[in-house]
Amino acid sequence: MTRRSFASSLSAPAVLSAASQLAPKARKGRLRQSACRWCYRDIPLEDLAREGAKLGLVGIDLIGPDEWPVVQKYGLTPTMAPGCSTITNGLNRPENHDRFEKDLRANLKKAKAAKVPNLIVFSGNRNGMADAEGLEHCVNFLNRVKAEAEDLGITICMELLNSKVNHKDYMCDHTAWGVEMCRRVNSPRVKLLYDIYHMQIMEGDVIRTIRDNIQWIAHFHTGGVPGRNEIDHTQELYYPAIVQAILETGFSGYLAHEFIPKRTPLRSLEEAITLCDL
Repeated sequence: MTRRSFASSLSAPAVLSAASQLAPKARKGRLRQSACRWCYRDIPLEDLAREGAKLGLVGIDLIGPDEWPVVQKYGLTPTMAPGCSTITNGLNRPENHDRFEKDLRANLKKAKAAKVPNLIVFSGNRNGMADAEGLEHCVNFLNRVKAEAEDLGITICMELLNSKVNHKDYMCDHTAWGVEMCRRVNSPRVKLLYDIYHMQIMEGDVIRTIRDNIQWIAHFHTGGVPGRNEIDHTQELYYPAIVQAILETGFSGYLAHEFIPKRTPLRSLEEAITLCDL
């Protein structure tokens, strides 16, 4: 599955040299933190898993079955894995449903066997389709597979993405649309991946939206706005307040960092983990 395109200016030896200087960190751990693999793809996965565990990560997001054993060796969970669709070609197209159902059922079984908690799916682009029609198609598909997800205890997560900057024409680009989909499916195993970066661009009002809709949210992604850079003082979101609001809801899932480091990658990751470790 093609998740994102990303090119780093840092060489692998420089990245690993920085990683080797990091010592294990003691964390409060009230919020379980993960990191998205694609943001650190210049670092070999085994090195990322080993150093991430030292920093206090509990998981790695967006890796496939062949990569799961690599991170599990270091006590990390593959916190979000591919489901059956792509960002542009998704569940809103009924012609995809038979193929997607076969793929998703196979991936649900793999996830269960490997103790992977979440699978990611996408609405797909509009391509001229009305949002109401696309919503109906997504609900119809998820109704076909929700019973197996419930039986296996795996959560299917539809990701909320912005269609303003990064993913033009993507359908599931507002929380209200995603929540309505979840309401209609009405399953504890069909929820949303609330990407804070994307929803700040589309809607703002992040904290109130999270509080009002937490029952439909299974997973979070971070990222600085503008630019999807570090989640620090250089951007408009104040993550300590967002994390505190998430904790106050009793949320027990994962928050995965999905920003593109502008500095030494593992140093930036360490700072983000510390910032969110309330």
